[in-house]
Amino acid sequence: MPFQKEKPLHSLIAGATAGAIEAFVTYPTEFVKTRSQFSGKKQGPIAIVKETLKTRGITGLYSGCSALVVGNALKAGVRFVSYDHYKQMLADSEGKVGPGRSLLAGLGAGMTEAIFAVTPSETIKTKLIDDAKRPDPQYRGLLHGTGAIIRQEGLSGIYRGLFPVMMRQGANSAVRFTTYTTLKQFVQGTARPGQTLPSTITFTLGGIAGLVTVYTTMPLDVIKTRMQSLEARAQYRNTFHCAYRIFTEEGVLRFWTGTTPRLARLVLSGGIVFTVYENIIKAIGGREP
Repeated sequence: MPFQKEKPLHSLIAGATAGAIEAFVTYPTEFVKTRSQFSGKKQGPIAIVKETLKTRGITGLYSGCSALVVGNALKAGVRFVSYDHYKQMLADSEGKVGPGRSLLAGLGAGMTEAIFAVTPSETIKTKLIDDAKRPDPQYRGLLHGTGAIIRQEGLSGIYRGLFPVMMRQGANSAVRFTTYTTLKQFVQGTARPGQTLPSTITFTLGGIAGLVTVYTTMPLDVIKTRMQSLEARAQYRNTFHCAYRIFTEEGVLRFWTGTTPRLARLVLSGGIVFTVYENIIKAIGGREP
């Protein structure tokens, strides 16, 4: 079946809206995941939540949230627009995009979003979360924190961990889009011609795509978090040195630290993003046959 092309502007609007909603709804799981991946004392998800609520209150679970909401909106917009663009480039003479080409399109979309949206927002978010656990935090919010980071470290300060972010986002999008697209095409193949998939089915397919994505890309996420922490410059020379130290000093299982909260987030986010995106595209007539 030839794929349906989304209009770029409409795809950007639908993707950005879906990304912002998803980031806000699932942020506490992202906060817990990030906190659990820092070096030092190992804490489980429940212990982190209890400690944060006790010392910072409910708002503590949203430290760095604004950075992720803004970044996620931009990220999702860029992701959907670039994925559709790469699909057009890779489609065969009949307009079809098989799993292999969908994987390449997702890889390209993930790397594009890593450069233009994800790395800066993830770096700022990670530093804000890392700073928030200090007795006397130095950052007073998104704008103050961003300005302080740039003054202290330059623009390179918000591009810490670019390589692992590109690897993670490329792998994320490649696995997520390929899984979702393959499942969607399978389900549509069993449905009546022209039948629109209900939101419950879209949410389920997106959730499954998120589940597959978590377990295949978790090590890249842990390395990314370490490279963007406040202590990264003093501890790691580069991405490979970071991976080597984690492996030799903490063991291979440390690469899957934070799996539970990230699993909760990506399963939810996969369902939310694809469902919101599909419904907005449908509502604004953004899909061309």
